Amino acid sequence: MPRPIYLDYHATTPVDRRVLDAMLPYFCEQFGNAASKQHAFGWEAQEAVDAARAKIASLLNASAGEIVFTSGATESNNLAIKGAARAMRERGDHIITVATEHKSVLDSCRRLEQEGWKLTVVGVSPDGFVDLDELRRSISDRTVLVSVMAANNEIGVLQPLADIAAIVKPHGALFHTDAAQAAGKVPIDVQAAGVDLLSLTGHKCYGPKGAGALYVRRQRPRISLECLIDGGGHENGLRSGTLNVPGIVGLGEAADICRREMPQEGARLKSLRDRLLDGLRANLDGLRLNGCAVRRLPHNLHVSFDGVEGESLLMALGDLAVSTGSACSSGSQAPSHVLQAIGAVGTQTGASIRFGLGRSTSDADIDFAIDRVTTVVRALRGKSLIPNR
Repeated sequence: MPRPIYLDYHATTPVDRRVLDAMLPYFCEQFGNAASKQHAFGWEAQEAVDAARAKIASLLNASAGEIVFTSGATESNNLAIKGAARAMRERGDHIITVATEHKSVLDSCRRLEQEGWKLTVVGVSPDGFVDLDELRRSISDRTVLVSVMAANNEIGVLQPLADIAAIVKPHGALFHTDAAQAAGKVPIDVQAAGVDLLSLTGHKCYGPKGAGALYVRRQRPRISLECLIDGGGHENGLRSGTLNVPGIVGLGEAADICRREMPQEGARLKSLRDRLLDGLRANLDGLRLNGCAVRRLPHNLHVSFDGVEGESLLMALGDLAVSTGSACSSGSQAPSHVLQAIGAVGTQTGASIRFGLGRSTSDADIDFAIDRVTTVVRALRGKSLIPNR
């Protein structure tokens, strides 16, 4: 049986062979502990970690000392949100986030709410953008943290980070962004965007799973966090535990490749994405684009089909690896909270599919996807048999 065509690059990406090549020596030959300061094995490991830190910082226009290594974006989000709020508990008791955030952000905020923090969840427009007027009404001098993701993991919308920062900063609050989907896909400049804390992960940008990072601003202002993991004081006391040197090397190499190749690859993927949308629109009526058509990730397409049930559509598209949305909710069958927030869930809204394009996606893959989705949707609407691949 042939494997499905993979169009779910938002869920995860394969490790780039160049990334794997960079990682391999640190499993067997250069296996030292980066915290071992007394011999060459530890020095080699620390040098590799420092080099990776610099590569990730370069991707974000940050300094190497502002990069803290974690196990991934979920841990980074937890450390940023809980760590910042608890460190600033004497200054305020209010945090703000957005209805379309990743669950690791929403659930971290709700955990703080259970501990007595006041939480405001700001709504979004039908296009998926944060309601800036509602944010202005919600924020106060008691607000210590605002968390808004850079790019939505389902509908791909790119939030106006600099505009959000301009609202947040006069109140003395910190601005965190979950950039798991954006880092390495679109340019991010933490200085220009006014971001204080930024989360990213390796497996969304052709690096290894289990390796992530948190950018923590060290100047104007210097950010203090309360750590979540004690025991050894690694990563300047913010994240104790023996460093995953192979994973960190891979994350750094992935970031460096993305930084170099992003302009060309972004343009290529946008062209393929537009080809996919145009082809579906030419063949099917009752199709709606979810999220802004312009300010979105170049490799993201999220569409709904009227008159089609979601589970039936996915089952019939067995030769396309696609999804309805986030792969991070442990198999939940509940309606997408992102689609609910933009008003795209209901009895008349039909089935939705998230297409995530990537480095291996070809013109032929897109043409096959157009043909296959068209055939399946027409068949389901007509309740007829669906031909196999």
